[in-house]
Amino acid sequence: MARIVVVGAGVGGLAVAARLAVTGHQVTVLERADTVGGKLGRYTHDTASGPFHFDTGPSLLTLPGIFHELFEATGAKLDEYLDLVPLDPIVRHVFPGGGPVLDSCADPAEFTARIGAALGDRAAADWQRLWRRADRVWRASERDILRRRVDSPRDLTRLAWRLGDLTAIRPGQSLRGLGRAHLSDLRLRMLLDRYATYTGADPRRAPAALVAVPYAELAFGGWYLRGGLSSLADALLSRCLDLGVVVRTGATVIRIDAAGGRAHGVRVDGQAAPVPADVVVANVDALTVYRDLLPDPRRLAGLADRSLAGFVLLLGVRGNSGLAHHTVFFPRDYDAEFDAIFGAPGRGVRARPATDPTVFVTVADDPAVRPTDHEAWFVLVNAARHGTVPGAVDWRRPGLAEAYADRILDVLAERGMDVRDRLVFREIRTPADLADSTSAPGGAIYGTAGGLLRPANRGAAHGLWLVGGSSHPGGGLPMVTLSAQIVADEIGPAW
Repeated sequence: MARIVVVGAGVGGLAVAARLAVTGHQVTVLERADTVGGKLGRYTHDTASGPFHFDTGPSLLTLPGIFHELFEATGAKLDEYLDLVPLDPIVRHVFPGGGPVLDSCADPAEFTARIGAALGDRAAADWQRLWRRADRVWRASERDILRRRVDSPRDLTRLAWRLGDLTAIRPGQSLRGLGRAHLSDLRLRMLLDRYATYTGADPRRAPAALVAVPYAELAFGGWYLRGGLSSLADALLSRCLDLGVVVRTGATVIRIDAAGGRAHGVRVDGQAAPVPADVVVANVDALTVYRDLLPDPRRLAGLADRSLAGFVLLLGVRGNSGLAHHTVFFPRDYDAEFDAIFGAPGRGVRARPATDPTVFVTVADDPAVRPTDHEAWFVLVNAARHGTVPGAVDWRRPGLAEAYADRILDVLAERGMDVRDRLVFREIRTPADLADSTSAPGGAIYGTAGGLLRPANRGAAHGLWLVGGSSHPGGGLPMVTLSAQIVADEIGPAW
């Protein structure tokens, strides 16, 4: 039996703790915040009409089979803890210039028919051709990448991919290039580009292999958890406690002790004695690990802090807006938005708030999260990370957040969804707020190392492992859960 310390109680940290505890290890989870869940946050705003409840992180659960596997591996059934509600549409896409909307769904034939009805037969045929490519990429990725350790690009070259897999994945091509090669309709290209942002990346630079992201969503479905996605954190905490895991909140780890090249404990702020450990699992951003907790200039140099962040409005709205659970309102110039978010630091061009951004609105049809005859809106706009360097925005600059919130509401009004006279309240969450609440560097949503290949799960010292969105296989609830499975399998059982 090993003494294992998990740093961070996000989904990845709780999932790996439960998996390790069920195999006989002594597991302690240390979390700096007062609650568990990490970026899977929640917020309640009380009003005279009643409370509004918000998920302040993920709003969609995909690849539910991964979560069924997790709970079964820890001796439970997912349905005993969570009520999964399938979504149709998964996302309603509202394109610039008016015209028909496009509702995505988990039935490939039905979605193709919807594309044909909204955008024409050629667009539907294009999508079918792309879908066949995405299927090959998904199968190769799921088999060879997502469920195994990948320590370096050399590991990818050694995988036993068939020639057809390599042709489908096509190393060197961008997701934008893939869209241009397969999709003649600009609106479908915009739809595809949006999935790069699910990994924190710019579609013009993101690898074409990320076509597996829409495939996973549209082949296996999108799900809501009744009561909110944060109920997943509650369920995982319950599993951990039932399995004997010690979970300490309000415990900020300030250093990983790894003298002699082996992890043997952590230091907690305000605590004189170290917390001993045979194994340390870090469920914090890789940049934070190698910059602050266990400084490693070599590994730090390999981390690209170029992942996007998010600017969020939490709105209490009177009445019924008729929106789908998820609605994305696209801009006229998608490239201008990415130019603003990422800037061009090499040319001295600073990042800035996009003036005409894509706006993603989540409105759960769930009486448990809002008063009668009201709606709880979670409004997300992709944004540059917080900071003072050319590729970032100082979101603490006086007046900026309020002015940008006004602009987003104006953009929604311009796109046919004016709620300015129906607001009960509005609250703002900037990338700086996310950085403060979750220790995500710059407020990066999906980890600072955006893109396909993330930092390795095996850490810089023997007995140190990394889980979570900034490490392999990537960001998003399913991927961080798979990272927990990879690490738990590598550590192995206590017997």
